[in-house]
Amino acid sequence: MSYLKFDKKLMINLEQSLPKEMLRTNQSGAYHCTTIVDCNTRKQHGLLVVPVPELGNSWHVLLSSLDETVYQHGVPFNLALHRYRGGVMSPNGHKYIREFDCENVPRTTYRVGGVILTKEKIFISNENRLLIRYTLVEAHSPTTLRFRPVLAFRDANELCIANNALDQTIPQIDNGVSACLYPGYPTLYMQFSHKPTWTYEPNWYNGFEYVKDLERGVPYSEDLWVPGYFEVPIKKGESIIFSAGLSEVSPRSLARMYEKEIAQRTCRSSFFNCLKNAVKQCYLNDGDSMYLLSGYPWGKILARNTFMALPGATIAINHREDFEKIAATSLKALRHFMATGELDSRINGIDLPDIPLWAIWSLQQYAKAYGREDAAAKYLPEVRDILNFILSQRHPLLKVDSNGMVNTEGTEKPMSWMNASLGGHPIVPRSGLLVEFNALWYNALIFASRLAEGTPDETRFREAAEKMAQPFIATFLNDFGYLYDYVNGTYADPSVRPNMAIAIGLDYSPLDRRQRKSVLDIVTRELLTPKGLRTLSPKSYGYRPSYLGSPEEREMALHNGPARPWLMGFYSDAYLKVFGMSGVSYIDRMLIGFEDEMSNGCIGSLSQLYDANPPFSGRGAISHVTNIAEVLRTLTTLKKFIMD
Repeated sequence: MSYLKFDKKLMINLEQSLPKEMLRTNQSGAYHCTTIVDCNTRKQHGLLVVPVPELGNSWHVLLSSLDETVYQHGVPFNLALHRYRGGVMSPNGHKYIREFDCENVPRTTYRVGGVILTKEKIFISNENRLLIRYTLVEAHSPTTLRFRPVLAFRDANELCIANNALDQTIPQIDNGVSACLYPGYPTLYMQFSHKPTWTYEPNWYNGFEYVKDLERGVPYSEDLWVPGYFEVPIKKGESIIFSAGLSEVSPRSLARMYEKEIAQRTCRSSFFNCLKNAVKQCYLNDGDSMYLLSGYPWGKILARNTFMALPGATIAINHREDFEKIAATSLKALRHFMATGELDSRINGIDLPDIPLWAIWSLQQYAKAYGREDAAAKYLPEVRDILNFILSQRHPLLKVDSNGMVNTEGTEKPMSWMNASLGGHPIVPRSGLLVEFNALWYNALIFASRLAEGTPDETRFREAAEKMAQPFIATFLNDFGYLYDYVNGTYADPSVRPNMAIAIGLDYSPLDRRQRKSVLDIVTRELLTPKGLRTLSPKSYGYRPSYLGSPEEREMALHNGPARPWLMGFYSDAYLKVFGMSGVSYIDRMLIGFEDEMSNGCIGSLSQLYDANPPFSGRGAISHVTNIAEVLRTLTTLKKFIMD
């Protein structure tokens, strides 16, 4: 099966090709993102988008695009494509595309009369540099390529308007030019492996429109600056490499740099390899520290997403060392918070009440993969400190009740992963006893008691778990056979939500097999879709299946219907615990819905959420680490289950 190859018929049909996006990152924070026809459809798209720490924690679009034109006999054939004011598409370069292939590196093949030209893009690992290789496969007469760099130098979440404040100085460097449009920005170096001719011809190009932002009801039009153009003659069989980076490079090194980088790539020729590449794009190396970004194109480093995604993003792809590096960075931030109450400057939400519980869950997956002894030697002190922090009532947002269960105050501020809010107040005010918090708490205590086997902590943690087992069942299990989502005083929320799937998917649960099956039946009947679990049953009040409309309408829908792929990880765990080997083929069939997504949305990846009703369209962030990681973990769990 060819996963990421698209032919001429699809590429020239903009209704089919424009919704398909591609993403490449350098694992150091920089990325390249656009559509497969190289037409930017959202403000976060760009050829080179980089973090600029001096200007805050956001990404910044430096090079928006590079417009190519093929010249033969003095006749121009413009390969670029943009949407301008009023929905005008120009200059329609997509009509020359014959194929787009993204299995190894993104490669576009153009045919202009007798000219066949390929374009391949690749990021240099851990360096803010993008390389584009142009190869003239076929030509019957002298050919020249013209390149117009389209510059933005703006925050990826803002828009640019024509102004006189920019620095129009364009110094020439070895085989190229450099630019720095505004103070505080790094210099962008644009160079070629062959010596080009540079023509300084500065102009504002006005009225670029981004249709994705238009659909979202946010500002969507901007002006971009083009300082001039390069021209390079090219011969049949010859390749020319363009470099865009934050440092000057020797043009002679570009070909060697390109070949070295491409040799390290894993071909996206299978479902697993697509997800493996996608999850590694969310790695963020920063000196001695290593993080997971929550996703693209507007993700952050979030404590909850990090611990939830960590096992699937590392262990599932056999990257044990990366687990240990990311865990070390995140646990250091958690330890610092527990000791001082201070927040972390890079990892957002380290103070939220369920972070310690998800941290222990991720360490539990490490123990399952590499053995209890190794896990105890490396992480038992961490687990013990986290549980003692909670048991001693030192966590400001998570308290232990007299019956052993944990509670949080979430009426004024969202405390769980269902954190949509309007005006600072939670849309779903989950407060008091939350079902997944208490399930994770019980699971953490039993896991810790087994990790601490032979020590006094073994008995102490086990007794704490046993104390809350019956209260958990009495509090959450209702007469209809499913679990209340949260219980706050005398109010028990009857909404059918997927948090109960987490409760029955954990390794250790107060529920017996019969009770788990009862809950599983409700989840399957009311929440399961081909793209994960709905965040609310269609039978429950307030169901909103589609993530569409104004920002307020989308926020209202966020956790009231749309499906989340990451929840399939816990659903699959629960299904295999209840049905054993007889459930393997069923879960395998359910994964087909995610495999289908490899050629939709952000190709080779999974979106943040999906509409809860057919056709289950992808929405939100185009690549989401928790979704990718949990589907990877499910694939690995399924394989291991079969082998065992």
